[in-house]
Amino acid sequence: MQVVKTLALLLVIVGGLNWLLVGLFSFDLVASATGSSFGETNVISTVVYALVGISAVALVPTLVSWVTGKSS
Repeated sequence: MQVVKTLALLLVIVGGLNWLLVGLFSFDLVASATGSSFGETNVISTVVYALVGISAVALVPTLVSWVTGKSS
């Protein structure tokens, strides 16, 4: 389970950094890395975006445990 949480956290960080780049420089790192232009999607970028979102949902229980002080 620790491996899943670690991978989820890594993907959420990548997603957050991507949004930082979008906000500051209008540069979409995921689109660029998958051969698309800003705002375009392809199968690979769609999978990456979906994995980032799933990772965020998977980390919600971890956040709740941090806030409440209970271990997950």
